[in-house]
This record gives sequence, structure tokens and C-alpha cells, in this order.
Amino acid sequence: MTDKQAERIAELIKPLRVKPGSKVHLAKDFDPGYKAGYVKKKHAKEVMRNGIALLSDYQARLAAQDSHAVLVCLQALDAGGKDGTIRHVMSGVNPQGVHVTSFKKPSTEELDHDYLWRYARHLPARGDIGIFNRSHYEEVLVVRVHPENLDWQKLPKEAKGDGVWERRYREINDWERYLAENGFHIVKLFLNLSKEEQRTRFFKRLDLPEKNWKFSAADLSERQRWDDYQEAFSEMLSNTSTPWAPWYVIPADHKWFARLCSAAVLAHALIGIEPQYPEVSGKQREQLLIFKDELEAQAPKGAPADPFAAKEAKAAKARARKKVEANAEANAEADGGMKSPSRIVAE
Repeated sequence: MTDKQAERIAELIKPLRVKPGSKVHLAKDFDPGYKAGYVKKKHAKEVMRNGIALLSDYQARLAAQDSHAVLVCLQALDAGGKDGTIRHVMSGVNPQGVHVTSFKKPSTEELDHDYLWRYARHLPARGDIGIFNRSHYEEVLVVRVHPENLDWQKLPKEAKGDGVWERRYREINDWERYLAENGFHIVKLFLNLSKEEQRTRFFKRLDLPEKNWKFSAADLSERQRWDDYQEAFSEMLSNTSTPWAPWYVIPADHKWFARLCSAAVLAHALIGIEPQYPEVSGKQREQLLIFKDELEAQAPKGAPADPFAAKEAKAAKARARKKVEANAEANAEADGGMKSPSRIVAE
């Protein structure tokens, strides 16, 4: 990762970050159709491929270092693109180190515990990346829009009276700060979809037979509460974007750009951690050399003592030869295309 690459990633995601302590009015402050003027769709696939390769490298180092973890919290309305974002952004990483948890209606057992209990049970281990497809923020979104859910949580009377949402914002912030201070980096992505784009995607689910299974009558009933959800999202962003766990509002009307931005925010978090492969001690290195000598002595007749080193040397030689040939070809083209002084004068 070069400094220039890190700067470009930071530049891309800067307009998406919710400044801690700021008051957010979602409809006015963030455009779901935003695409950034310097990123073009035709280049997005190549940029995304490079970004996925970068994530793969950092994930490997994160797992090897085994001291930090990353928790990605994805929030969006129905058809916001959560599943597609997970599928595309994490397509190149080692699945052993990524764990996705989707939170649905709480079970009886979960309702018998505090509201953060079921989320804490699925936190990633050190060295892993955990993804919450919907997260603990459901407790200040769906539960706020449908306050009857508070009754199902068996809360004592004083826990669901005045100030319940302000109290939950504080509790969530405190919990996330505790996690951050213990090496768990929290990446919070809100996929911001416009009402018309949601309508378009609903029609896609209705018109295409292979998408019919995705549509639910509940999608339409929730859509009728659009304004309530916009207010709940605005309050969530205003009250829970903190220095240790800021929110990023991802423009979601254009899927290619939403995925690019989501990958950039995750990459930015991993760059901040800067995980490294563990270094062995001098004594351990001496032991490794002994093992190496033993393996070299086992080489069959005619085989290289260190086949891996021989393979790497051969590949390096091939790359160097290809580079020389490419330079020669470029020089030849330059010489062939250059006008002689006599031609310039004649013209």
C-alpha cells in the first residue's frame, strides 16, 4: 500500500463520513445518487479488483497478527443492497476469516436477555472480520418505528419510559468504545437508498420470476413508514457517530459505486490497523535454517535443493525479460513514429 493509494481512499470516503457530534438530516445532507466526479463506472471493475486484492492482503496479515478484529455493521432499508455488498466486497478474501451474521426477529431465548446480548455472542474473534447484516442498530431503528417491540423485550417499566432512545444511544456508544479499546475496529455502513430506487428494485423482484422469492408483503408495509425510518436513521447517525466508531453514509442508488465505497471504507480501517506478519526471533530463525538444510538434503537427484527458490528465480527472470522486450518495443514505436527534421520542414 503506497501513501498515494491511501490518500486516494481517504479522499473517496471523506464526504461519506458523519462527523461525530453533528446533527444529520438524512434527506438534506446525503444524496443517495452521489457518484463522485472523478470515478467512472467503466473503470469501477478494475478499481474494485485492485481493492479486493488489497483487502485480501490485509486480511491475511490481520489473521497472522491475531491481535485485532474488524466488525462491519451494515444497515439499510429493504432492497438497499446489503447482501450484494457483502458478496462483492468480500469476494476475494479467505472465507475462513470472515463470518457473516444476519439478525432476524429475536428468539425467545434472546428476549430473555439484555438487547445487546445476541449481538455480543456473534462478535468476531481476534484476527477475523465479522459482518453484521443488520446489527444492534435495529434496536434504535425497527424498535423505534415499531415501539411495541419494547413490550416483547420484557423490560422493566423504568427501562422503557421517557428517554429510552437517548439511553440506548449512550449504551451502544459505550459498548462500541469498550470494543474499540480492546482492539475491535468497528466499520459502520449505512446504505442510503432513495425511495424511487427502492420502488424500482421492488419491481425487479416482482417482474423477474427468479427474484420473486425475495419479495415480501412486509416490504410494502415497511415502505409506508418511509418518513418514520428516515427520521430514525437521522437520529441514529446524529447520536452514534463517534470518533472511535464513525458512521459512513454510502450512496446506494448506484450499486457499483456503493460497493466501491464500502470496500474503500473497509480498506481504510485495515490501513489504520496496519497489521503485520509476526517476525521470528533470531533463535527461531536459526532453527528454521536447520530445518531448511534438512529438507535440501532430501532433494532427489537432479532436483533443485530449494524448489521454491528456484521457481521464484525463474519467474523473476521471465518478468525481467518481458520488461526488456516491452521497453524495446516501446522505443521502436517511438523511433518509428518520430518525424525527421526534413519532414517537419517540408510540412
